[in-house]
Amino acid sequence: MSDRRFAVIGHPIGHTMSPFIHKRLFELAGLKGDYSVLDIAPEELPAKMELLNALDGYNITIPNKQRIIPFLDALDRRAELYGSVNTVKNGEIRTGYTTDPAGFLKALSSAGIPLSGDVVIAGCGGAARIFAFEAALAGCRLTIAARPESAEKQQALALELRQKLGAEKVSCCLLSEVEGEHDLFVNGTPLGMFPNTEGMAISARALSGFANVFDAVYNPLETVLIKTARANGSRVCGGMPMLVWQAVAAHEIWDGTVYSVGDIEQLTEDSAEEMKRKF
Repeated sequence: MSDRRFAVIGHPIGHTMSPFIHKRLFELAGLKGDYSVLDIAPEELPAKMELLNALDGYNITIPNKQRIIPFLDALDRRAELYGSVNTVKNGEIRTGYTTDPAGFLKALSSAGIPLSGDVVIAGCGGAARIFAFEAALAGCRLTIAARPESAEKQQALALELRQKLGAEKVSCCLLSEVEGEHDLFVNGTPLGMFPNTEGMAISARALSGFANVFDAVYNPLETVLIKTARANGSRVCGGMPMLVWQAVAAHEIWDGTVYSVGDIEQLTEDSAEEMKRKF
């Protein structure tokens, strides 16, 4: 099995933690697998498919998560529901999966944060869409909060949740309108991400009304949002656990590997240190 080959594709893809995380996961499982980084722009995909099909599996990041789908033979249920793929397993059938939902749910669980009750999700792009679908599937009372310029996209997401899932407890508001007491705030926007680290999706006053806070941003490890929420006494979770757990889900798909929670918690800590060292 030493000649097995895997990769992550995206564009641009210079600042990726994937090789570090996936190589460690192979080591933890006692398996061998070469894991490389391939910078592939969307327009290059057709010409690169022979290369990708020769791999045992690969991960996909922005901007190819939707564009890869026409080149695959099948999708799993979640990938079909989201119209997004971040993991491919090659073989007689080239199958696309999305492990982001599993990463999100595992990250919340590891932090002791329930996905239940009254949930506000900031944003309506790719990450926020995953969070919104999972919250709706869990039966949460869901509010999608966005900026005025995203109103059309925001309403389209709410309509999709109602049509695909029959979700009735879905509403929309502006980020500036978030107020009151809630169970969980989920930041699905890039606000607060390096190098513009001072931003927060909602005000500190509004944030004080949340019992739990999840921020998908993992660079920096502790965003202003997370620091503010912790100071408020909220239970918090940053984006690094989700990044690691979605990679774990990919290895479960490729090899059926089962990892201990302790090993993954240690890998999350090590990944955080590696990111600080590298980036």
